[in-house]
Amino acid sequence: MIVARWHVKSRFGMKNQVIEKIKQWWETIGKEIGQTDHVLMTGSVGAEEALVTIDVRVRDMAELQQQWDALAERSDHQQYAAELEPLIVSGSTRWEIFRVID
Repeated sequence: MIVARWHVKSRFGMKNQVIEKIKQWWETIGKEIGQTDHVLMTGSVGAEEALVTIDVRVRDMAELQQQWDALAERSDHQQYAAELEPLIVSGSTRWEIFRVID
C-alpha cells in the first residue's frame, strides 16, 4: 500500500474555494478513475495556512500510474485545472509518495 499526497497552496483569501473545487474533483473525476480512498487536509498548527493536501491510498505505483494515465485522456480534468489555476499559487503543486508500513 502507498499513500500519494498532493500538495497545493491557495492564494490569499481563496482557500475555501480551493477546498470546494478539490472536493468536487474527488467526488466526480477522482471517483471515476478509482481514487476513492482519500483524506483532504489543510494547514493548521505548524503548517502553512494556505496549504491544502489530499492523501490518496492505492495498492501500488502501477495502480497510481494507471489513474494518472486515465487523467491525461479526460477533457473534464483539463477544464477543472483551468478553473483551479486562478485560485492557487503558481508552481506550488507537487506529489509525494509514501510507503505504508502497517
